[in-house]
Parts: sequence; C-alpha cells; structure tokens
Amino acid sequence: MADPCNLIHYAAHDSSTRGRIHNEASPRYRSAFQRDRDRIVHSTAFRRLEYKTQVFVNHEGDLYRTRLTHSVEVAQISRSIARTLRLNEDLTEAIALAHDLGHTPFGHAGQDALNHCMQPYGGFEHNFQSLRVVDHLEEKYAQFAGLNLTFESREGILKHCSLANAKTVGAVGERFLNKGQPSLEAQLVNLADQIAYNNHDVDDGLRAGLINIEQLQEIQLFEEQYAVVRSQYPKLSQRRTIHEVVRRMINRLVIDLVETSTQLITTANPADIEAVRQQPQPLIQFSEKQHELNQKLKQFLREKLYRHYRVMRMSRKAEQIITQLFNAFMEEPRILPDEQYELLMAQREPERPRIIADYIAGMTDRYALSEHQKIFSPPTPTV
Repeated sequence: MADPCNLIHYAAHDSSTRGRIHNEASPRYRSAFQRDRDRIVHSTAFRRLEYKTQVFVNHEGDLYRTRLTHSVEVAQISRSIARTLRLNEDLTEAIALAHDLGHTPFGHAGQDALNHCMQPYGGFEHNFQSLRVVDHLEEKYAQFAGLNLTFESREGILKHCSLANAKTVGAVGERFLNKGQPSLEAQLVNLADQIAYNNHDVDDGLRAGLINIEQLQEIQLFEEQYAVVRSQYPKLSQRRTIHEVVRRMINRLVIDLVETSTQLITTANPADIEAVRQQPQPLIQFSEKQHELNQKLKQFLREKLYRHYRVMRMSRKAEQIITQLFNAFMEEPRILPDEQYELLMAQREPERPRIIADYIAGMTDRYALSEHQKIFSPPTPTV
C-alpha cells in the first residue's frame, strides 16, 4: 500500500521503514504501520489494559480512567497533532496504543514493587517490558513469537531504557547508547502522554474528591482556563465546568506543542527521518514557558493527588500484593498455574525470576487480587 501523499518528507514512511525482526510480505490493503496498529489492538496485552490501574485501583470506581482509556486518549491527542504536522498518523496511533502494554497491575506502585523485587535480577522497567510484550510475550502467530512490529513502532514504544537493557535489544536500543533521538512520531506520543495523564488526572482527582477547585486555582494552567469558563458560563454546573476547563487546558497544550515544534523543525530542517534521529535534542517540544507551567501542575498532582492518604493506602496494599506474590512464586514455583510453571521450568535457573516478573506484570488488578487471595487467604467456611 502506498504512503499517504500528504506526509512531510521527514516523517516515517512505509517505503523507508527499517522493517521487522522477522521478514513478512507487505500487507495488501494496509500500510505497514496500520498492520502494527491492528496487531496491537487485537493483542491480549491490550485487552488487559481495561482492568489495569491508571491512578485509582480498578475496583474503586467505574468511571475512573484505566490504562486502556488512557491509551485511547493518548492516541486521539497524538493523531490530531500528527495530522497537523503532516506526520504519520498510523505509526503515531500504533505507538500510543502500545506504550503502556508493559505496565504492571496497580499502576506505578505495582511497577515500583516489582522493580524492587527484581533488583537482584536486572530490575524491571515498564517501557522495556512493553517492548518485551510485543517482541516475545504475545503468542498469536504461527511464524514468530510476539507481534513482529516494525522497527519504527518498537522504537517509539521503547520511550525510556537503561543502558544495560539498551545493549540487549539491538538496533532499537542504539539511540540510548549514542544519545540519538527517535522519530518525530515517537517524540510526539511521548508528550501527548504527558498531556493526557496530567489533565485527565485532574479530572479523576476532582471526581474522586481528593483534590478541589480551590487548590487547583493556585495553578496558573488551571486558573486561567477556569476564570474564562466561569466568566462565559457563570451558571454552568460544576461537572460541566470541570470538563470545559480540562478540554481547554488540553487545547492550549496542543497548540503550544504544535507551534513550538513547527519552529524547531523549521530551524533544524531535517532532510529525512534519519536526520531527525541524529538531532542533539528532540524537535517535538513545548515552549519554555509552557514547560514550566506543566511542571507546576505535575508537582501539584504529585503532592496533592498521588500522595493523598487514600491513594497512598491503595499504593501500600498494591506493593504488598506484588511483593508477596513474587516471593511466593520464587519460593515455591509449583503454586504457579501449570502453563506458567512449565514455562518457568523450561528456562535456565538465572532466567526464572524474569518469567515470574512477566507473569505478574501481565496480571490485571483484579486477577492479582484474586491470585493473592487464593494463595494467602484461607477459604471462607460455608454454613
């Protein structure tokens, strides 16, 4: 399938993809990046995101965002920006939908706990785990393990990576060793992710009653849009007021990102995607002023929302569940389900902790809770 004719020359093009780990014939009626997106959407790991925490543990409420809704929102923001900048929308969407596939249950608390457990065995990084999911852990296709995505999608998924891990994944890890940049599509998703989770965490935090409008009025990014909405719609309900404010905050961030990035790209004038990768700094950026405002909002959320005692209590429980599951499986692997036990025993002993980490990272919140209860809680007697 031909490249879209409106792509700018330094965007990711089908015709110049670095290809896949395993050679495949090109799809007949889709681009290579459309195929990547479709494989991600049909993956087991993607479906599991519906029951993985964003901030609030899944069973705490039905209306809070999960990793799945967050990923869809990142994809929506990313595609809008990609279209404006004439970048590859299909690649952008594929990266956005896959960027959290490696996240553990219980959000960052689960990730931190699993990383602590895995310190003697190489640690745990959720971005690296996302790449591991699409390269190895998904089991669907007869010819290969994983999803066999293009280099460009894999490059975008691996947003952050330790130097030790970068050395183990070949060409896709080279930029971390050489201090290069990924494609503009990957850079774009990285910042669209920030736009989505900062602003939507404001929405969820207000909905949960963990933060309030009075507190947020101390944050310039919120207060400016709140004042405009209250001035124009003084009788609007609080729920609709919050929605208006959040969507205007997102709009402001997107506009700043597009305009600042356009200036940076024009100045750098990259000849193609390889010239983008050789830039000393990313070309997709916020303005300095907007970056400062974003950081103040991020700091506010860290102090007032993520460290709220109710969230900390959930996080504490999550850490205990993940740690206890890992230690139990390490001490007695036979309590693993048969499929996981057989997979574990087929590996050399030094590699077995990673198999346990794969199993735990792949759990949904409610499955982790169920497994923990089955192992550590005595059955309730029936009367």
